[in-house]
Amino acid sequence: MQPFDARAASGPPSGRRQAAPSGREAQINDLDTLRARINAVISQPRFGAAAWGVKIASLDTGKTLFDHNGGKFFAPASNAKLYTSALALEYLGPDYRFTTSLYSAARPGSSGTLKGDLIIYGRGDPSISTRFTGGDYYAALDPLAGALARAGVRRVEGDLIGDESFFKGPPFGWGWQWDDLQWRDGAEVSALTLNDNVIDLVVKPADRPGIPCRIRTEPPNALVTIINRTQTMPREGESKISVYRPVGENIIYVSGRYPVGSAGYTGKVAIHNPSALFAAAFKEALARRGIAVTGRARAVDWKYREVTPLDVSKVVELGSVQSPPLKDILREVLKPSQNLYAQLLLLQVGASPDNPQTELTQAHGQAETEKTTEERGVEFMNSFMEKIGLKKGEVVIEEGSGLSRGNMITPSATVELLKFMDRHRWAGIFRDSLPVAGVDGTLQNRMKGTAAASNVRAKTGTLRYVYTLSGYATSAAGERLAFSILLNNYYNSDRSISPRDDIDAIAILLTSLAVRE
Repeated sequence: MQPFDARAASGPPSGRRQAAPSGREAQINDLDTLRARINAVISQPRFGAAAWGVKIASLDTGKTLFDHNGGKFFAPASNAKLYTSALALEYLGPDYRFTTSLYSAARPGSSGTLKGDLIIYGRGDPSISTRFTGGDYYAALDPLAGALARAGVRRVEGDLIGDESFFKGPPFGWGWQWDDLQWRDGAEVSALTLNDNVIDLVVKPADRPGIPCRIRTEPPNALVTIINRTQTMPREGESKISVYRPVGENIIYVSGRYPVGSAGYTGKVAIHNPSALFAAAFKEALARRGIAVTGRARAVDWKYREVTPLDVSKVVELGSVQSPPLKDILREVLKPSQNLYAQLLLLQVGASPDNPQTELTQAHGQAETEKTTEERGVEFMNSFMEKIGLKKGEVVIEEGSGLSRGNMITPSATVELLKFMDRHRWAGIFRDSLPVAGVDGTLQNRMKGTAAASNVRAKTGTLRYVYTLSGYATSAAGERLAFSILLNNYYNSDRSISPRDDIDAIAILLTSLAVRE
């Protein structure tokens, strides 16, 4: 892994032009001009070794306005979240809520003492997070702690067990690369998720040179070990820091230097075994309410439950909490492009007992019990693609977030998805969950001051050498358009120019079109 450089942590390198077209674009009065101007963007010499795929269609007439490599495969990056979110709306519905339960072998006695273990059974709720509590680390756990208190529990004489066995499979999406897994974008996936399965790592210089920097985690965490190899430098020194957490460990190595008086660094580092973090944090949350747990906090997963099953019909549910409805969670998936939440949606669909591919799986001689939850979710996805009208193999989605370099989509398939969702009974929810150009989400600072601002609603996508944007726009003539713009295999040697500007330029052209097809 390349060392993490704090100089680049808070934004683009110095001198990089965050280009956005200034002023309103002149109206385009014929389709030939539109096509010529799009071709001028994608045929620039600096894209000679790259691959462009662009498809634009009218939602009003169904006609295609522009097509360049529309049937070719491209890596979608986070454009895959369009597919995952549409799948979740189709199979779960906008009012679906994730449930987290508290189980025990028996109810507490008259004194409030619970004899035996307390099990926190997660089902993939992403909303137990500071993202939903305004940054308060413990507020997300308050409803669950309150449910236990309302059940009359004052003391637990046993262990507190974080049970993440609802999902079967590894804690990473298929095809995720190891160098993604240290940071929040590659956080481990668990049916018991807390604060996006990351911790805040805070590094501050000491008061005088020559001694280590001060390092802490927020919230404080006994599961994580910090190896401090930093040094405080004189005021004129250069800031440089590296952070490394080995995969499958909760040891964070921090090295580098900060000068006296500098602001320091705060970053979100993914943690290993998030259900154990959940159990430990919940034990602390209960202590804050005066509920003592005499045993230890620990976690169990699906492999453990294969040997020691949990029969929920034979335990007592002391209480439960539910997430906000899916329609609210969907905004937190698409607008900030949250990878963990997107993967949790795919797994939630995969956990459904109504698998559309069960007969096919059995016909191929593979027992359904051998499937991971992710594989089942992909089977639902394939069935959904057929419902849209896409042929088998037109879309290859391996996981829900877009982190996999093995995902493959075509611009044409993406436009068909967007058309389908425009006609869907939950079309408004899907559209409103997308980032809005110049307003919010990952498009907040893009296309400002142009005809596309407050008009284009689209999903961004970025991986190394991959840049994508797909969504909706309304032309100057009032025609509703669906578009997919995919750029792959582009190495940007000029860091003062972003290829996002070229993608945005195409979206702006659509909003400047003053004629209808």
